[in-house]
Amino acid sequence: MNYVINYKSYNIFKYSLILFFASIVLNSCKDNDLEIEQNFPFNVNVMPVPSKIKENETVEIRISLETESHYSGTKYYIRYFQYEGNGKLQYNSDTPYLPNDEYLLPNKQFRLYYTSESTGSQQFSIWIKDSFGNKKQIDFEFDHSD
Repeated sequence: MNYVINYKSYNIFKYSLILFFASIVLNSCKDNDLEIEQNFPFNVNVMPVPSKIKENETVEIRISLETESHYSGTKYYIRYFQYEGNGKLQYNSDTPYLPNDEYLLPNKQFRLYYTSESTGSQQFSIWIKDSFGNKKQIDFEFDHSD
């Protein structure tokens, strides 16, 4: 008889302990407190470019985007606006960009090609933004070369 009481007490204690730990685990999973950081600001590095350009001459612009950490879901976009002179900007051998239209950048390191279409000085800005709204502006200015 004493054995049956101890066995019942043991089973009650065991199941109570299991229920206690199960309630702790289930209550801790109730809130979605796990936050994964995805938004990493970036810096833009540009290799030096010539300061003078001739009409119909093409200049290569090497750009790399650097972040403190990497999130594979981040997308980068580019747009440009030319406010003095005439020229065309393009990625590799793609169709030239239209001013103020937004284009997806396939890589964080890339080359742009600017071709002068005028004899005067030329100025334009390149805007790069990520899918989280972080933006960087790079300004370029070329004087006419004879």
